[in-house]
Amino acid sequence: MTEEHEYSSPEAVGGPRWFGIAVAALAAVSLLALGIGWSASNHAKSTEQTINTQVKTLSQNEEILSKRLAQAEETNAQLQGELNVVTDRLKLTQGELNRARQQAKQIREDSAKQLSEVENSVKSELATKASTEDVKNLSGDIESTKQNLQMARGEMGTLIARNHEEIEQLRRLGERDYYEFTIDRKGSRQKVGNLTVELRDTNPKKNQFSLALYVDDMRLEKRNRSMNEPIYFYTRGSRQALEMVVNQVGKNKVTGYLSVPKSQGQASASGN
Repeated sequence: MTEEHEYSSPEAVGGPRWFGIAVAALAAVSLLALGIGWSASNHAKSTEQTINTQVKTLSQNEEILSKRLAQAEETNAQLQGELNVVTDRLKLTQGELNRARQQAKQIREDSAKQLSEVENSVKSELATKASTEDVKNLSGDIESTKQNLQMARGEMGTLIARNHEEIEQLRRLGERDYYEFTIDRKGSRQKVGNLTVELRDTNPKKNQFSLALYVDDMRLEKRNRSMNEPIYFYTRGSRQALEMVVNQVGKNKVTGYLSVPKSQGQASASGN
């Protein structure tokens, strides 16, 4: 009996070693699973934050686009309203617009022809002059004539003056009558030719202004126009457009001129 007891003792002692290894392996697996779970949790939180940021950005972009769309629609409505008012009040027909385009085309062609004739005439004179002084004077005439005929032109083909000196040059051409004006107070009205001009607002930083024109018992609003931008309109019974240009924009002050076809300018002068 003693020998049997001594023989079975080593097996009883070896059993706990395997149990310890199993516990250690289980603990390692648990730690590994815990680490994987913690990493997955952090990744999920990071992903959630990224998605929230993107959603917020998209919401802000959507709001900005909505505001821009609303502004564009408002601007379009204002432009459409102004176009409707001008068309209804002035009763412009398609035929009148076609005549205006034809007149503009004819003016451009006549100006080009006139410039060519002047250049040919001056060159001919230069060929017959012997002295250096004559050549210098005639060359100066060429440059002056080119400057007169190559000013900026508006949609109707009329030359656009940018200051008093250029207005005087246009007067010397004798094609239209010019009435200069200066209005130095917001809400003030001034008689210019056969119409009345009222200063509504100015924006010197953007060189923009707003006017109200009183002509033929009508009131025409011209809002947010730019400096040196021609404003065209018709009076009752006229076939040629009148043209108004503002050359200077200050604080509650504008300076410019009214250009009237010669026949209408003479009629206005006789009426006054």
